[in-house]
Amino acid sequence: MSTEARKPPLQIALKIRRLLGGKAGWNGVAVQFAFAAVLGWIAYEIISNARANLENQHIAAGFGFLRNNAGFDVNQTLISYTGSDTFFRVFVVGILNTLVVSVVGIVFATVIGFIIALCRLSPNWLLSRIGEIYVELIRNLPLLFQILFWYLAVLAALPNPRQSISLFGVAFINNRGLIVPSPVGEPGLGPFLAMLGLGIVASLALRFYARRALFQSGRLIRIWPYVLTFVIGLPLVTMLVFGLPFIFEFPQLKGFNFAGGSRVIPEFVALTLALSTYTAAFIAEIVRAGILSVHSGQMEAGSSLGLSRGTTLRLIVVPQAMRVIVPPLTNQYLNLTKNSSLAVAIGYPDLVSVFAGTSLSQTGQAIEIIAMTMGVYLLISLITSGVMSIYGWRISRSLGA
Repeated sequence: MSTEARKPPLQIALKIRRLLGGKAGWNGVAVQFAFAAVLGWIAYEIISNARANLENQHIAAGFGFLRNNAGFDVNQTLISYTGSDTFFRVFVVGILNTLVVSVVGIVFATVIGFIIALCRLSPNWLLSRIGEIYVELIRNLPLLFQILFWYLAVLAALPNPRQSISLFGVAFINNRGLIVPSPVGEPGLGPFLAMLGLGIVASLALRFYARRALFQSGRLIRIWPYVLTFVIGLPLVTMLVFGLPFIFEFPQLKGFNFAGGSRVIPEFVALTLALSTYTAAFIAEIVRAGILSVHSGQMEAGSSLGLSRGTTLRLIVVPQAMRVIVPPLTNQYLNLTKNSSLAVAIGYPDLVSVFAGTSLSQTGQAIEIIAMTMGVYLLISLITSGVMSIYGWRISRSLGA
């Protein structure tokens, strides 16, 4: 056989060796195959052991348990739920409760973090020291301790419902939570929401057009009168035509508790406060480092143009610093979402508490429930990372990086 005929198989063999063994040669290939075989054997033993344990406990593997009745109540639900609903509905309730505390916590943590970072960078000595004390104190205390502090030392010390703290006679604070008026939809709610959504979309489109005109031709378009017309005028027209979109149901004290209105449970408040303030301490340092990474000449250039310090930060420095801020900021968002699982310590009904906790203890389907819980947290993390990556890419693109 000629050399040309033997060359292609030799090249294929070399490529396989590089892929599997690299520079270690065929010995490296053998080691990797042996390692893969060991991993396969370990996986087989784990699966076999799990099946044997399930059979000994007379537990059927699979996800059929999700159709069974849960038989327990949840003290906070964003969708209708009763104890006679299925474990799958418990799963959905846990996901929604985890998402709402994570989203609210992320918003508050971001706002607080930016404010503390600006305080630390302020030329005002007192503000700078307050920001420094906040960061050093909050981020060096365990998060679980802070959750228990807000729940046991602050919220549990509030008065009982009959001695509630009244907020202008329409909202009340006590040791059972915050009771506020709840909106009740009327027939005009659909058109109202449709016009409000249309007004928001039109305002965003107009803002995009005005920014493009400013950068391309230097023409400044005053858009706030149109925005007010879109966001306020259009919904107001629907109210005049269809009537009020909703009315408020006010809470009233009856006996030893309040009837009517909506209640924000203290577990949610304590968890949100702890997650927000704790994560904000780390975000503040990230934002401060990002702002300091921008050359000081940018602040001087803004001052030479007659811009105030706040305007220079908002329009010049912070947009440039976002390229440095976004990657570590994403990590803090992921940490906040995962840290929300500490809610089990105070009984907040998140995914870990009601599904990986109560549901698992009642069904014994540990493998399925833990796998579903892991999948949810992984999916949330991937979506958060993807959204923040797109945002970071747009910032880099707009700055010409």
